[in-house]
Amino acid sequence: MTISVLIADDQEIIRTGLRMMLDAQPDMTVVGEAADGLEAVRMANELRPDVCLFDIRMPNLDGIEATRRLAGPDVADPMAVVVITTFDLDEYVHGALKAGARGFLLKDAGPELLFQAVHAAADGEALIAPRVTARLLAEFSSGQKAAPAREPFEPLTDREEEVLATVAQGHTNSEIAEELHISLSTVKTHLTSLMNKLGARNRVEIAIWAYESNRAGR
Repeated sequence: MTISVLIADDQEIIRTGLRMMLDAQPDMTVVGEAADGLEAVRMANELRPDVCLFDIRMPNLDGIEATRRLAGPDVADPMAVVVITTFDLDEYVHGALKAGARGFLLKDAGPELLFQAVHAAADGEALIAPRVTARLLAEFSSGQKAAPAREPFEPLTDREEEVLATVAQGHTNSEIAEELHISLSTVKTHLTSLMNKLGARNRVEIAIWAYESNRAGR
């Protein structure tokens, strides 16, 4: 299946670079470009791409509000949005995730993480830039004491415990595969199993569960 992508960024050079990288992938195609948030929302509703890739700072309507209009809690048929930005600010991260984004990347993340985020969003999952994930979880763990973590629906295997710890550290699928000497498909199988056993919707919720249950450092 080819993943259709809509790019929204007010800088033409950024749009061009993203288009070149995505169109070079055999399973991705860019179906449109928007220079501001209002245009992005209009084009998204018209084209219904598999994934929207939005910058945060755009004229007329910022990326967070554009995300909310397309993927927010009140949207009947939410779309998959990945927010990509230069600005590593907590208010942007929290705002994007609360608005319904399925991914948050920094523009210096590199092509591999970009492709992973697009694939994850298209599959209904979420991928947050590892260093952003690590900081969010550090803030979470240093805040007020959370309620005890719920027990998994089924006990975790030893390998799942290992994968759990690497996810909590913000590692990508490729990094997990290399560290644990397993294939990418095996990593994905373990992540799916963890989500099912923990009742988590994505890897960020897996990582939060790891911190709540004191398993992040295993």
